[in-house]
Amino acid sequence: MGAAIDLGLCLNLTSLAGIRQVQEAYDHLVQLSQKTGMELPENSPDQLRRHLDCRVIEALHEHREDEAEAPIDTIRGVFVEGEPLFPNSGIYGKTHIQIAVRNPDCIQSVFRVRVQPRFLR
Repeated sequence: MGAAIDLGLCLNLTSLAGIRQVQEAYDHLVQLSQKTGMELPENSPDQLRRHLDCRVIEALHEHREDEAEAPIDTIRGVFVEGEPLFPNSGIYGKTHIQIAVRNPDCIQSVFRVRVQPRFLR
């Protein structure tokens, strides 16, 4: 499946502004945790289950709502995963870009992706 997505108000985790927003949300969560004794969730060691990351992003959304700021429509990030392709490589086998759509109105269309001929894979 494929989709045409208008990113709208995008939390771009490849930009300094996006990273700062997430860092501020994390710092706020840590302060709250220290005040209340609430334990923060943890990401799994294999980084496939990212409970802390998810909680931080949700805290960011909650903060924006509390401050009457416009809600974020989409989130875009790069996830470095897998093993290096070769010794000393900075290129990893499962690195990918992911887009999370929070506002379904941003999905302009959905379509079936055709299978590419074998020589193009």
